[in-house]
Amino acid sequence: MSTLLTEAERFFHDYIEQYPQEAYRLQEVREEILRTGTYTQTLQELTYGAKLAWRNSNRCIGRLFWDQLHVMDARDALTVESIRDALFRHISYATNEGRIRSTLTIFDPDRVRVLNHQLIRYAGYDTPDGIVGDPASIAFTQLCESFGWSGSKTDFDVLPLLIECDGQISLHPIPDELVLEVTIQHPDQNLFGDRTIKWYAVPMISDMRLEIGGLSYPCAPFNGWYMGTEIGARNLADSDRYNLLPLVAKQLGLNTSRERSLWKDRALVELNYAVLDSFERTGVTIVDHHTATKQFARFEKNEAACERDVTGEWSWLVPPMSGAATHVFHKDFDPTVKRPNFFARSAPAEEPSVPSGCPFHQGVSR
Repeated sequence: MSTLLTEAERFFHDYIEQYPQEAYRLQEVREEILRTGTYTQTLQELTYGAKLAWRNSNRCIGRLFWDQLHVMDARDALTVESIRDALFRHISYATNEGRIRSTLTIFDPDRVRVLNHQLIRYAGYDTPDGIVGDPASIAFTQLCESFGWSGSKTDFDVLPLLIECDGQISLHPIPDELVLEVTIQHPDQNLFGDRTIKWYAVPMISDMRLEIGGLSYPCAPFNGWYMGTEIGARNLADSDRYNLLPLVAKQLGLNTSRERSLWKDRALVELNYAVLDSFERTGVTIVDHHTATKQFARFEKNEAACERDVTGEWSWLVPPMSGAATHVFHKDFDPTVKRPNFFARSAPAEEPSVPSGCPFHQGVSR
């Protein structure tokens, strides 16, 4: 209880500085904690806390927009159907026909979980002829299949939602009309031969724990929008993901017999250009890594003007392509973990662990 009270008091001192008219809440919260061992936060408190959690996210390059986060309160969704519908509302609101809105939905902290890593992600199948789809999703795809789901076994089958309510797990396919996807095509080159390559529009992380004022919310899916390299330099390029660089190099006629030809680098640039161009042509929000790092520089300037230190993890803030061409490559960052924040859901609440990925993006490991 002492830890909860300490964290609550720390949070409410910041909160009351922002909302002086809410000064009475600190005493209310103290009394509630002493009486019941916990307390209930208002939607305004949740919204402010979730925004601070984004601002404090050491691995996120997109923090300039922390104050624009839209928070939905779904703590009263306590049936499978109402939880499912709240998740569908999140997907629809965040997608916004391609004009992506940063969104977070908070569910009951004790009774609700979503087992998916992201609300939308592609399945992966380990077949006798090799892996089909996303290798990172094989285990979760098998779990879905154990609940009766059967995909089409293409490279881009959208996985269903696995919702846990009061310890019972149920499976819910996502309606096709809710899933916005972008077909990836280069404007000048045929990078993929006869293969159709696409990616979903919104990265909605659903397996991290939001902590605000000493309270943990293990089910609080959230999203920003993609930075192009997350798709073009990681999801589609990594050798343990879709591994498209050899195909792209072949289509471009590059010499792949020696590393010195820099075929991987040249293929990587064209693949990333195709991702950015395809999203732009489709009208889906995306940011390139050079613009994202310039936005982060504005965030740093804004925080300095407010006399707040910017914390960060260098290895995550530097983009996975052309890192030395960005200012973050040439800086050092204090990795201190501040609260409120997002944490790996499996980490104990008292452990100041850092999330396993980048909040408001897709949580891929470096």
